[in-house]
Amino acid sequence: MVYGYARVSSTDQNLDTQIEQLTSYGVDMIISEKITGVAENKQLDQLLQELEPHDTLVATRMDRLGRSTVQLLQLVEELSNKNIYLVILNLGIDTRTPTGKFFLTVMAGFGELERTLIKEKQRAGIDLAKRKGKYKGRVKKYHKQHKGIQHAIELYIEGNKTVKEICEITRVSKATLYREIKAREQLSF
Repeated sequence: MVYGYARVSSTDQNLDTQIEQLTSYGVDMIISEKITGVAENKQLDQLLQELEPHDTLVATRMDRLGRSTVQLLQLVEELSNKNIYLVILNLGIDTRTPTGKFFLTVMAGFGELERTLIKEKQRAGIDLAKRKGKYKGRVKKYHKQHKGIQHAIELYIEGNKTVKEICEITRVSKATLYREIKAREQLSF
């Protein structure tokens, strides 16, 4: 059986283009999901459990199946060990052939290199902005004048509530509360 897998990285993106390409290829069934951040690919994981020897998994692009070279190569190895084939449409990769297997390995390496270079460029840009005094980092959710953190500190000082209760009341995380307590203790020395 030939399965198609479509995935987008945010809920505001749509799957129509991928689904159209998979349908044109002639897959028997399409599995799709919308995943934000680094969440798990639950539908893909479920599909991988159900695939049988000589089934084929088709994706429109390599990055739909994994975010890193290691992750993708592990998937390819897992599929290979189970005698399951992989087709990547935009690259013309078909692991039913030795050339397809080799090409997939090389392309996965280039994909990882590209992501690494993008991260390096971003880091260099941040470093330059810091040197120029234009980068202040991520905006803090809680600052000293924030009502929630102020209330949490007051409750903590009163000593009538546990940290867990304080965090539930104020919706301030334990880590944030402890960080603020520590910062204020250091200021009092």
